[in-house]
Amino acid sequence: MIIAIVVGNVWSTRRLAEIPHGAFLEVEVESSGSRVIAFDVLGCGVGERVLVSQGSVAAAWFTGKPPPIDALIVGHVDERQSAGPTSTDVGDAEK
Repeated sequence: MIIAIVVGNVWSTRRLAEIPHGAFLEVEVESSGSRVIAFDVLGCGVGERVLVSQGSVAAAWFTGKPPPIDALIVGHVDERQSAGPTSTDVGDAEK
């Protein structure tokens, strides 16, 4: 799973009937700057940070025959927090 930022919409007037309702969004991966087209069923918009699942896991989320989708937005990132104690927390725990 990757964290990305939505950088644009991809408009398509025609698409396969097997693809469910939703939108195609262009997202930029935070760690690499590479771009991917991801399918969105959540209604995300440009500038939002999102979680993207890729590969067969993305297509398997849909019921029935999996559609030809290999990147799916599965969440909206509200805030990113680091895990683990800070150096201040460690000192407090020893008291």
